[in-house]
Amino acid sequence: MATNLRLGGEAEAALRAEAERTGRSQQHILREAVGKYLGLIPSQADHVDPLIARGKVAPPRVPFRDVRPRLHLEQGESSLDLLDRDDRT
Repeated sequence: MATNLRLGGEAEAALRAEAERTGRSQQHILREAVGKYLGLIPSQADHVDPLIARGKVAPPRVPFRDVRPRLHLEQGESSLDLLDRDDRT
């Protein structure tokens, strides 16, 4: 069955990020989520991302959110220019 799905901006960004991070298609992720929600696919509560399981990455503390940079540098300026002279190495 084909269907259209309209996502909010934050959900769309989270879906794109997860697809890019995992290398799976957005469609695959959505099918899996619907299947789990409807009980068609067993939910694996013990399933952990391999990087989290190996201790390479900490699990997220909050749900996905799109972070916007707060600092805007002028043309030709770098973050090193913002440090005091004593802080530069």
